[in-house]
Amino acid sequence: MRVIAGVHKGRQLKPVPNHKTRPTTDKVKESLFQIIGPFFDGGQVLDLFAGSGGLGIEALSRGAEHCVFVDQQHKAIQVIHENLETLSLKGQAEIFRTDAHRAIKAAGKRGLTFQYIFLDPPYKKFSYEELLEALIHEELIDSGTTVVCEHDAAEDIPMQVGKLKQIKTEKYGSNIGVSIFRYEVTE
Repeated sequence: MRVIAGVHKGRQLKPVPNHKTRPTTDKVKESLFQIIGPFFDGGQVLDLFAGSGGLGIEALSRGAEHCVFVDQQHKAIQVIHENLETLSLKGQAEIFRTDAHRAIKAAGKRGLTFQYIFLDPPYKKFSYEELLEALIHEELIDSGTTVVCEHDAAEDIPMQVGKLKQIKTEKYGSNIGVSIFRYEVTE
C-alpha cells in the first residue's frame, strides 16, 4: 500500500494487521481519484470505515485541507495514527473510533459539511442507501459533494438517493465495484 500521487507520492502506508479490513488496492485507488479529480484545491474529507486511512491520506496528499477518519476497530485507529504521524499529516486530521452512524450524527451536530466522502464498509454488511440517506439527513453534504462507495461488484447500488445521483460506476475484477455519487442542488 502506498500513496499514489501528490505531495506524498510513493510513500508507503502501514496496513491494518488483521483480516477484518480490506485495503483499497493501488489500482482501484488510482482509478477512482482519476474519476473524481486527480488533484484538489482544498476541501474537507470524511473517510468512514477508514481502515488504514489510505483513501483519506490520498486525498490529503492530493490537496484536500482536512480529513475526518472514522473506524470502529482499535487496531485500525492505531494504524491511522501511525500513518498520519509518518507523513506529518496529524495537523490536517481528526480520528474517531466509533461506528459510522454515530459518526455521521456527531458530524451533523457539529455542523460539518464535506466535499468528498469515502464509504468503504465491510461488503454486504451495510445498506448504502441507509448510509447515503443519513449523510443527507444530517446535512453533511452540500452542492457538489462527491461520495465514493466501494462495494462488492455483485451488490445492487441505488442510482439515486434523494439529490445524490450516481454519476459513474466501475468494476475492478470480479468482486470490487466503485460507485460515485454527486450531490447537486438545482434552483
